[in-house]
Amino acid sequence: MDLLTFSLNNIFALLQQMSVFLVIAYLFTKSPFFKTFHIHTLNWRQLPFLYCIFTVFSILGTYFGLPINDAIANTRAIGAVLAGIIGGPLLGGAVGFTAGLHRFSLGGFTAFSCGLSTTTEGLLGGLVHILLVRRYQQHRLLCPWVAFFTTLVAEITQMVIILIFAQPFDDALALVRIIALPMILANSTGAAIFVSIIRDQRKMYDELSVTFSAKALKMAEKTIAILSRGFDMETAREVASVIREETGVGAVAITDKEKVLAFVGEGDDHHLVGYTITSSETLQAIREDRIVYADGGEKKWRCNRSENCPLGSVLCVPLRVDNELVGTINLFEPKNKLFLVTNKTLGEGITKLLSDQILYSRYVEQKTLLTRAELKLAQAQVNPHFLFNALNTIIAITRKDADRARDLLMHLSNFFRKNLKRTGDLATLEEELNHVQSYLVIEKARFEDKLQLEIDIDPTLLSLKLPVFTLQPIVENAIKHGISNMLGQGLVRLSAKREPECVRIVVEDNGGNFEERGKKGLGMSIVEKRIKNLCGEQHGVTISFVPQERTTIEITLPAKGCSE
Repeated sequence: MDLLTFSLNNIFALLQQMSVFLVIAYLFTKSPFFKTFHIHTLNWRQLPFLYCIFTVFSILGTYFGLPINDAIANTRAIGAVLAGIIGGPLLGGAVGFTAGLHRFSLGGFTAFSCGLSTTTEGLLGGLVHILLVRRYQQHRLLCPWVAFFTTLVAEITQMVIILIFAQPFDDALALVRIIALPMILANSTGAAIFVSIIRDQRKMYDELSVTFSAKALKMAEKTIAILSRGFDMETAREVASVIREETGVGAVAITDKEKVLAFVGEGDDHHLVGYTITSSETLQAIREDRIVYADGGEKKWRCNRSENCPLGSVLCVPLRVDNELVGTINLFEPKNKLFLVTNKTLGEGITKLLSDQILYSRYVEQKTLLTRAELKLAQAQVNPHFLFNALNTIIAITRKDADRARDLLMHLSNFFRKNLKRTGDLATLEEELNHVQSYLVIEKARFEDKLQLEIDIDPTLLSLKLPVFTLQPIVENAIKHGISNMLGQGLVRLSAKREPECVRIVVEDNGGNFEERGKKGLGMSIVEKRIKNLCGEQHGVTISFVPQERTTIEITLPAKGCSE
């Protein structure tokens, strides 16, 4: 048999052995570790696992090698070179040294040279890793051509090391002539195929992740507006339609713990909304608070309502809100269609997403109820004494000036009518001023010349949005606690100015009695809380005073006003 034929036979033999390692590579891509493994973000916790994988790979390459003239034609280099390319010189050198030490322990006239060359091959792969990283070409670390040519150079280097260190030289030369071509081609090709498997599986996982993320974001965008209205039969039906549209499953059902809230898709002629849950899988998911899956193969789903139901598989996922089980989401597929693993994974993720959205919608609902309660409380804070004092003032004026008394009654009526009818969260500054104006006209009649009013409002701010009942409690506070206790002339100034980053509304009185009043009262606290809730935490109410001289209350609002 001539040298060429012998070499070709060795090449085929090594490639046959390579199939075992390619199976190992494929199994590696199916491991839980591979799902978290990314070549660009390796950390020190992952390196020991990779060290074990590639070291075992290299040692098996030695054991499965072909004995030739007291030496071994093998595929050991693949593990060392790939370890270096993927993990750098530290990982490549460690794998190469360990596999080389193992080869040295087996003896033979090439034991030392092969041990040394394996370590060198791991370091060579590490140098390629450094070169690509420094050139910002990390994407090429899993390039089959990079693996092919790096391993090719590494194997040529091994042949040179054998010629230098193996003795006698004539035996080393004869060996290299026999094993050089088979080992160079087999190892280079095997490394390229190994990297291709890893790259393709990684690409598939990444593409699936992108697809899942895109679908999840699309469903989140569609469902968050729906669930903001609450979680009931109507919104459940809309959410079920969105899920079916995005996943393409045969049908989607949403239940609470007792009945069906929504059913969309095939079989909707007998799976009716409002019916009690009869599916054993759904009941099991609720009872045991866990995912129940009937794949339509080994475990079929059977409908309890109709023998002609087209559905044959189901995924039942418990729906939890704040760790409380509130129902289930069920994804169905027809009997003639397999339940895709991707839809199973996506279904589980959707349920978590909807749980968070329902929790958020509950939070928004509670916040809305709290805001309304605060508004009602602000309305109730209108001092009853104001009504009594206003009526007494009007009675006294009636005897002297009936027309003025009639005008005051109109203002009083207007004041309380607006008090009762203002139900929204926001009002314009003009509406707030009209409300305050009615209050001030009555108080002016009560105090006569003792109360002087100065109002300076930027006309461009009249359409500015701010929380309802912002001004009246503060103006009332200035008159009730500031002016009413004074013996001399009282002055209340109300101004609104636009500044570069905000709008500032100032209510100032010359009573200077804030120190005696102590901390903010309930009315002012409600005003500040509503401003922060509706306009942002950076806005609110600040108070400054000079005892017996003045009290200044400043309200800061967004330059463009508040938004609901």
